[in-house]
Amino acid sequence: MKKLSISAVAAALLLAGCGDDAAQTITTSTETPASASSSKTLSEVSISNPFFSDYQTPYGIPPFEKIKLAHYKPAFMKGIAEHKAEIEQIANNTAPATFENTIVAMERAGQLLSKVEYVFYNLTSANTSDEMQALSKEMSPLLSSHSDDINLNAKLFARVKSVYDNQERLNLNTAQAKLLKDNYISFTRNGANLNDTQKTTLRSLNEQLSKLSIEFGENALKEVQNFKLVIDKKEDLAGLSDSVIAAAADTAKKQGLEGKWVFTTSRPSFTPFVTYADNRELRQQMFEAYTNVANNDNEFDNKEIVAKMAALRAEKAQLLGYKTHAHYVLEERTAKTPENAYALLNKVWPAAIARAKAEVKDMQALANKQGDNITIAAWDHWYYAEKIRKAKYDLDEELTRPYFSLEATLDGVFYTVNQLFGLTVKERHDLPKYHDDVRTFEVFDKDGSLLGIFLTDHYVRDSKRAGAWMNAYRKQHKVDGKNIKPIIVNVLNYPRPTADQPSLLTFDQASTLFHEFGHALHGLLSDGVYESQTGTAVPRDFVEYPSQVMENWMTEPQVLAKFAKHYQTGEVIPQAMIEKIQAAAQFNQGFGTTEYLAAAYLDLYWHTLETTDLKDTAQFEKAAMAELGLIDEIAPRYRSTYFRHIFSGGYSAGYYSYIWSEQFDADTYDAFKENGIFDQKTAQSFRDNILSQGGTDDALTLFKKFRGRDAKVEPLLKKKGLVVADKASKL
Repeated sequence: MKKLSISAVAAALLLAGCGDDAAQTITTSTETPASASSSKTLSEVSISNPFFSDYQTPYGIPPFEKIKLAHYKPAFMKGIAEHKAEIEQIANNTAPATFENTIVAMERAGQLLSKVEYVFYNLTSANTSDEMQALSKEMSPLLSSHSDDINLNAKLFARVKSVYDNQERLNLNTAQAKLLKDNYISFTRNGANLNDTQKTTLRSLNEQLSKLSIEFGENALKEVQNFKLVIDKKEDLAGLSDSVIAAAADTAKKQGLEGKWVFTTSRPSFTPFVTYADNRELRQQMFEAYTNVANNDNEFDNKEIVAKMAALRAEKAQLLGYKTHAHYVLEERTAKTPENAYALLNKVWPAAIARAKAEVKDMQALANKQGDNITIAAWDHWYYAEKIRKAKYDLDEELTRPYFSLEATLDGVFYTVNQLFGLTVKERHDLPKYHDDVRTFEVFDKDGSLLGIFLTDHYVRDSKRAGAWMNAYRKQHKVDGKNIKPIIVNVLNYPRPTADQPSLLTFDQASTLFHEFGHALHGLLSDGVYESQTGTAVPRDFVEYPSQVMENWMTEPQVLAKFAKHYQTGEVIPQAMIEKIQAAAQFNQGFGTTEYLAAAYLDLYWHTLETTDLKDTAQFEKAAMAELGLIDEIAPRYRSTYFRHIFSGGYSAGYYSYIWSEQFDADTYDAFKENGIFDQKTAQSFRDNILSQGGTDDALTLFKKFRGRDAKVEPLLKKKGLVVADKASKL
């Protein structure tokens, strides 16, 4: 059965570096405002509603320019009604339950609802508005209730169970058997075996959690929107590059503050500021603003919401027969149990924290040598790390930025997938798009056939939440033998071009472009039958694997030489600079790994609670980090009150997934290095066994088919330059 509401998936593919930003409008300036459209009757809106007929557009891309705010609610309501009727028809079918009339019928049901969800939840992340956020909050309990109506439908479950109990007679293929199993388990995990009183309780818990999740995200979004560091003295910009200063001036101008400079807590603004700004007091101000999002005891404070959600999740898990929320969630992940997730984190933590402490000592020594007369604090970490990087590797990241223009880096991504899989990417300027920033591409296979449509949305803006992610406006699937092509989107938050230069990326930002296209490949190269199994429909601790693998090619000299060219002179990045980049690859891994692991542990601490008592969020987090042994000079990558991954993004009890996936990534790239980074046999095996398969088979089985064995942790530790401690820490 297709999962209802893609909102969580949209938020979670965050891809890496998920965050929190803001809002604008869904279409062009010609859109009728919501207040003005209220005079229209429902029938008038319905007649013109683009969701109620086939999209008359190239490749069936949503006709964004025709979709108005007023269209969403009628489409949601009709979609729910149609889906409900289809489910009732399946449940009340008097014919014996079969795979086709029950499992496949459920898979095909709800087409209109899926259609509107794909557009609405993509845009509430990428191009939102206050009105869309309000509608999301309004629809959330309705969708939650509709989902419960299906999951708790006794007649429907009886038919699914009948097929499941008789599957040995059905001669199902691997994908069909997994679809059946997943449907059966989905029902049991969603309360099908509960009594009526328990089902009522479950409905209430689901509704409360749905509302709180949306409120959490809105609060974090508003806090980011509301903070800005306004600088009016040029001397306070000391240390910052011309490109960073120009971007801040551009932001100020758009906010009516011409002649000043504005910095925000969005990553493209925050990171360069705390890395390069010489003014320590301003670095501290930025750091404290970033690490206290939704933690300011105001109307947007999330501490109470965090505590409530953790308690409600624990209650729900126990109602369903699980020890904790983490045990409930990880049952469907490749880790299987929180104990296994902890075990991996515990293998990495001792070496990571030891390296982090050594890095702080190096920073303090540098500060002392320079006569700075300070004690290194958390807001100093990026700043002094960059100075040490320059001294140790003679690598100034700002000097690399001119070689990583957005356009050139995108060319590098396309070159890489051409060399690996024979793909070609052709830009179109006449296809529908939801914002002027969006670019559209056709993606062709090596035989010239169309694989799918790719949209990119690169620049930071107020209508977009922070971070980077991939999603789909349509997933690949097959109906009656016809292959429905995917429509995939990558959304990022890069600095806009200025009057003097294009969008220039840091090395990390360029790497993120490769990462997100790795997710896009997972969607574009999909080759399955059932929509619920295609593309990135894999366990959450496996989904980052293809994207992390993709990052590896960016640092290869052969690839860098093809695309890393100076935006003004066209000069290829010097070999000496490439060597410095490679030498610095393991630099600051103590900090990077430790801040990530701290967040992963924090997530598991919240979700291995066995009590439903409300916690004091601030005290709980403080105690958790003390038990972990996190040093004061490092904050968790995400603190509880703005940890959108786990409280509004679908990653609850799953933030460990990134490093879990890195096991597969490191081991996979070892195979490419063994055989050649563009070895066609290895690339084809990776495509056939991983990228094209989606969730058609067990994820660990798919990896074993590709690699010939289970993944090993040693390549991961070697890649990070971390030494395994003799004895793992006990947490």
